[in-house]
Amino acid sequence: MNESIDDVRRTARGWRWGRRSQVPRSAEAFVPDQRQAVRDSDWSRTKAAVAVREVAQKAGLEPVFRSQVRTQVQGLDVLERIEGPVIFAANHASHLDTPLILLSLPDEWRRRTAVAAAADYFFDTWWRAVGSSLLFNTFPIDRHGGAMATTPGEVLDQGWSLVIFPEGTRSTDGWMSRFKMGAAFLSHTYDVPVVPVAHRGTFAAMPRGAGWPLKDAGRRRQLTVRFGEPIRPREGESVRDYAPRIRDAVAALLDEDTSDWYAAQRRRAAGATPDPSGPDVAAWRRVWAQTESPHAENGTRRIAAWRR
Repeated sequence: MNESIDDVRRTARGWRWGRRSQVPRSAEAFVPDQRQAVRDSDWSRTKAAVAVREVAQKAGLEPVFRSQVRTQVQGLDVLERIEGPVIFAANHASHLDTPLILLSLPDEWRRRTAVAAAADYFFDTWWRAVGSSLLFNTFPIDRHGGAMATTPGEVLDQGWSLVIFPEGTRSTDGWMSRFKMGAAFLSHTYDVPVVPVAHRGTFAAMPRGAGWPLKDAGRRRQLTVRFGEPIRPREGESVRDYAPRIRDAVAALLDEDTSDWYAAQRRRAAGATPDPSGPDVAAWRRVWAQTESPHAENGTRRIAAWRR
C-alpha cells in the first residue's frame, strides 16, 4: 500500500500539469518564440458571465482580499469627470495588482472593465484561462507575437475599459521598469484617454514566488493605490513620444504616495520626479527597499533614502 502511494506521489511530481515551456532558462534565448492561437474569451463579457462575476467578486474575492491586506485608495474623483471607456495604465509588481485595482474601482466602472493578461501565463491551461476570465474578466495578449482570438482594440470598441500593465510583466524587485508602447498605441489609435494608476505595497505583500499574501508580524500588509488625471495624446504627438508621458504620470503618482501632492507636483514641474526604476545599487538593496509596506516608518525611510 505504501509503495502504491509513493508511486502516485512520484508520478504527480513528474507530471506536466500545464503547458508552459520546459526549456531551461539558460537556453530560452536560443529557442524560437511559439506562435499559436489562443482560445476565445469573449464569453467572459456576456451578460451571464458579468452576473456570475459580480457574485464571485463581491461575495468571494473581495472578502478574502480584505481579510489579507489593508488598502488606501486616492483619486477616484477623476472618474466622476469622465466617461468610459478608458485605459487604466499601472505599474506591475505582483499578482495582487489586478484585484487591488478592480476592487478599488466604483462598481459601475468595475463591471465594465477588462484586464489584459499574458497568454503564456494565464491562458496556458483551460482551467487557468476560465478561472481568470470569469473572476477578473481577463483577455489574452501575446508577449511573443502569436495570433489572438480577441484584440484589445475590439474590447475597447465594445465599450469596455481596460487595465493594462505597460511593463509587460511583474517587477522582479518592486521597482518600475521600462513601459512598452501598447497603452499609448491604443489610446492614440482609438481616441481613448489613459488614466494613470500607481500602487505601492503589493510587492512587499506578495512578491514573485509567493502563493499567498504575506503578513507583517501577523498583521495585514498595507497597500495604496492612486488614480491620476486622464491624459490624451497631444496634437501631432507620436506614439513614441506619448508613451513616456504615461510612464511619467505613473512616476509622479508614486512620488506623491511617498511624499505629498504639493511636493510631488513641484518636483514634476521642475522635471525632478524621482526615477521610479530605482537606484543603481546591488540587487538585494533594491529588493530590501521595497519589502516594507507603504506608510510604515521604516518603509518610508527606505524609499526616501534613495533620493538623498
